[in-house]
Amino acid sequence: MSALQTALRRTTAVMMPSGIHPVRVWCSTKAVPTDGKFRVLDLKKKAFVPHGKKKYTKTITLPPRSLSMPVDQDWSNVWPGPRTFHPATVPLALRQGYDQKRASPGKYGNAELMKIPNFLHLTPPAVKKHCSALKQFCTEWPKGLETDEDCDRHFPMTTITTDYCHSSPTIKDPKARIVTIKVKLSTFNLDKHARDKMIRLVGDRYDEETDMLTIVTDRCPTRKQNYDYGIYVLTALYHESNTFEEWERQKQEADMEHYIWENNPSKKAYVTLTRWPQKVSDDDVKSHSIDDDTVGQKYKEAVTELLNNGEDTYTLNKYKEAVLAVLLPQNIQS
Repeated sequence: MSALQTALRRTTAVMMPSGIHPVRVWCSTKAVPTDGKFRVLDLKKKAFVPHGKKKYTKTITLPPRSLSMPVDQDWSNVWPGPRTFHPATVPLALRQGYDQKRASPGKYGNAELMKIPNFLHLTPPAVKKHCSALKQFCTEWPKGLETDEDCDRHFPMTTITTDYCHSSPTIKDPKARIVTIKVKLSTFNLDKHARDKMIRLVGDRYDEETDMLTIVTDRCPTRKQNYDYGIYVLTALYHESNTFEEWERQKQEADMEHYIWENNPSKKAYVTLTRWPQKVSDDDVKSHSIDDDTVGQKYKEAVTELLNNGEDTYTLNKYKEAVLAVLLPQNIQS
């Protein structure tokens, strides 16, 4: 008898209503052989059914759709919107890619055709169909705005805003509040002093080649506030440019952005030379006009272009011809 069996065998006393009666309970254990693995609890045994060979069914592949398309079909019904290229739908023998020893790969199984965007939904008949559908929601084009010049004359200011669309819980975008205002400087009623002051105030926001003034506002949290702020900046610039301060009288020729022929000794030298041997005063120089003087206009243009654009072969030759026309007018005419 093992020690485990001896420990499990014991006598207990059971309390009965009539008294105490000794009861002997025998307990024993039986050793179960194990192979070192956990036993699997199988509550419902299943009968073993051998599996046979799997039956394969052949899938019937339909011919490409492009082979059964009629010639006079409406292509906008086949390709109504933007989508990835599908070779079975497009009835064109397209090729894309490069092979060193063979021709370019065809459209079937060609990943290169799927990478690039296509415009098969923007064919001329499809665009015409869309325009005719949207025409009922449009108004007639205003009369008197047939050209771009007419539009710029009647609507000189352009406002640019951007809307963004996101597939997210919020549709807000911080860049949507940015407002860009463009206007040509020539549309303002500015004299020489006001124009020069305006250019100094705006700095690099003015493009001299296109005469375009661009103001970008993004300080305020909403688009409406940024638009109002941009209009306020334009108004303040206009009134400040037309204001003349006392300290502006100290501006000299070295402070000018461009060379002005009328304010320089070059004009005095030209007037003195043309009126020689008469004496010329400062008042005569200021009152002298070269509107009807072709030689004087060419000389003024040559000197101004030379000093503003710098010295090169073109400006030097032009200045040379203008000086010869002033000094030797008879030789130039002959």
